[in-house]
Amino acid sequence: MVKHIILWTLNPELSESEKQEVKAGIKAGLEGLMGKVPGLLEVKVHIDGRLDSSNADVMLDSTLESAEALKGYVQHPEHVAVANSKVRPYTVSRTCLDFEI
Repeated sequence: MVKHIILWTLNPELSESEKQEVKAGIKAGLEGLMGKVPGLLEVKVHIDGRLDSSNADVMLDSTLESAEALKGYVQHPEHVAVANSKVRPYTVSRTCLDFEI
């Protein structure tokens, strides 16, 4: 199995209410991929409870069957649609950690 962890920082030009809307959209979009993307076993998007010591705004914590499933997830049309409409337009940085478990 493979863990796929992403941390995003939202555009600082967004208002606090816009940030809340964007985070909710990211969460709904990515968690909505369960059952649609082959090999995606678990997906959780953390948007609440952020402490002031954090330097990221949103965290994706997902588990996939294999490295091959991760490759398929990245290219899956529904994932690409969420990334292009809900994530990329509103973020200024992305950090990724993929590892086998």
